[in-house]
Amino acid sequence: MSTALIGVFGGSGFYSFLEGCETYEVETPYGEPSAAPVVGSIGPTRVAFIPRHGVKHQFPPHAINYRANLWAMKELGVERIVGPCAAGSLQTSVGIGDFVVCDQVVDRTRSRPHTFYDGPVTTHVSFADPYCATMREVIVAKGRELGIGVHDGGTMVVIEGPRFSTRAESAWFNSVGWHTLNMTGYPEVLLARELEICYANISLITDYDVGVPGAPAVTHGEVVRVFADNNARLRELLFAVIPALPSARDCECATALSNARFEVE
Repeated sequence: MSTALIGVFGGSGFYSFLEGCETYEVETPYGEPSAAPVVGSIGPTRVAFIPRHGVKHQFPPHAINYRANLWAMKELGVERIVGPCAAGSLQTSVGIGDFVVCDQVVDRTRSRPHTFYDGPVTTHVSFADPYCATMREVIVAKGRELGIGVHDGGTMVVIEGPRFSTRAESAWFNSVGWHTLNMTGYPEVLLARELEICYANISLITDYDVGVPGAPAVTHGEVVRVFADNNARLRELLFAVIPALPSARDCECATALSNARFEVE
C-alpha cells in the first residue's frame, strides 16, 4: 500500500502546512536523501515532502543527492511530484512575482549524477516533453482561478551553480529565448521520468538575471519580499492543485520505460 501518492520538493518550511505529519526513514541504493521524508495530508490526499536543500539548507544545488531524493519518493509510492523552485527571469515579459509552469528544460550542469541506468542494461527514456502535460494543465488552470500570474509554458535553463551566471552567459540565455534560470531543476525532472513518476515544475520568479536588457535593477530586500509572497501563493496553489489531480495516469510519464531498454538476446 502506498504511503503517499503525491510528492513535493521545495523549501524546508513547506511541511509545516501539512496535517498529521509523520517522518519516514527511507533507505536508498544512493545514500541518504536530503532529509527524511515527511508525509502529511492535504484534504484526503497523502503528500510526501522532502526539502531538496536539506532542513537547514545545507546542500548547495550541485551537491544535492537527487537520485536518493527521487528513489525515496518512489519507495513511498509517489506517482506524481510537484517541483517548485525559486528562479530568475530571463525575459522582461516574465515579471517578478510571476509563476512559470515550464514545458521545456535546458541542461547546463556538468558534474551531477543524472541517471539511474548506468548499465548493464542500456536504457534510453524519451525526454522530448520533460514535464507531465496532465499536471501542467491542472496547475495552470488552478493558478488562473486563484488570480495568480501564471505563464503556461516556458523553458528553464539549469546552471551548475553554486555561482550565478556571468553577464555574457545570461545575455546568451536571453538571446536564445529561454525564460527562467535555476540551479536545481535538472536532473530532478529526468530522474522522475526514469522512475515513471509524473513531474511538473513551477518556477517562482524572484528577480531578473544579470544579462536581461532593459530589466529594472533588483534589490536584495525586494527578492526577500517576493520570495515570501511567492511561498504564500505557492501554498495556496498546491492546496488547490493536489486534490484536483486525476487518479488515472494516461500520460507518457507512466510508461516511460516501455521500449526504452536495449537488450540483446
